[in-house]
Amino acid sequence: EVQLVESGGGLVQAGGSLRLSCAASGFTFDDYAIGWFRQAPGKEREGVSCISSSDGSTYYADSVKGRFTISSDNAKNTVYLQMNSLKPEDTAVYYCAADRLGIATMIPYEYDYWGQGTQVTVSS
Repeated sequence: EVQLVESGGGLVQAGGSLRLSCAASGFTFDDYAIGWFRQAPGKEREGVSCISSSDGSTYYADSVKGRFTISSDNAKNTVYLQMNSLKPEDTAVYYCAADRLGIATMIPYEYDYWGQGTQVTVSS
């Protein structure tokens, strides 16, 4: 059974940092791409960052470039999202997702499996 479990969310002041983790199980991690997405109330789910587990290629939304860093520890089947210089507009539920084709993309419907999400709240 494929499982993705996010952790690390919480409440932080603007300018602060959080590190999200996405622990994966039930599939061959090296073959997949993992993406981070977020959804704020009343808004569509949007891509934040993604990584190809096979070659480590990474991509970022313009809104988070220079502030967020995605990384992968294949030995632990875990992908991280380090979020620095957080802003109130980063407040959302953050989800990780796995694409079994291994194509790192920021398009939500390209992904096959999703975690339950973790709340990130940035206060001003």
